[in-house]
Amino acid sequence: MSPRRFSRLSTCAAAIGALALSAFAAAPARAAEEAVIIPAPTIDMQTADGIQTAVIAGGCFWGVQGVFQHTAGVLNAVSGYSGGSKMTANYTMIGTGTTGHAEAVEIKYDPKKISYGKILQIFFSVVHDPTQLNRQGPDSGTQYRSAIFTVNDEQKKVAEAYITQLTAAKVYKKPIVTKVGPLQAFYAAEDYHQDYLTLHPNQPYIVYNDIPKVENLKKIFADNYIEKPTLVSTAKATN
Repeated sequence: MSPRRFSRLSTCAAAIGALALSAFAAAPARAAEEAVIIPAPTIDMQTADGIQTAVIAGGCFWGVQGVFQHTAGVLNAVSGYSGGSKMTANYTMIGTGTTGHAEAVEIKYDPKKISYGKILQIFFSVVHDPTQLNRQGPDSGTQYRSAIFTVNDEQKKVAEAYITQLTAAKVYKKPIVTKVGPLQAFYAAEDYHQDYLTLHPNQPYIVYNDIPKVENLKKIFADNYIEKPTLVSTAKATN
């Protein structure tokens, strides 16, 4: 694991402070950002044949990946980078916030088991707070922005219509800042970032910020929740 995850507040595993860390042992886990119960999208993609791809960004990719690894119909969820060039697609460089990259997750899913719209509903409800600009919880910088990278025009239509729908419904107290744009490329992150939530369930950042997201998935989207996560390591072994 990179020591930079504990070096400054702008990283996913920000230094929380000795007093706060000691409190984890005595206090139950709670979400830094509360989940919001939202309506399903009124416009969704038609069921397609074959495995589909969705790429989203909503803060530290550990939690985003962890939620979708517990989502039925998801065949693989990989932490990585989108929005910048291949040359700068590494954790050291994206940490500067100057590369154009966002910490993103590439989701391969079976459209017969889960729709693109449902993935977005989970994304907007339990994965992150789409009203936070260039930050998420303790993490700040453009690399932690809220973004949807669409792979085709139909995804763009669904994502933009859903943001319009949620805005009209006033389900959030502040405006949605999520940007929708075409996917140029996705670059998988370093191996030590993959399956991070499952491999480090007792890490304080994970306990405080990410485990509650999985718990909210189980509570709010019970029909879409699976207990055993679909891990990157497992997907590699079966391919």
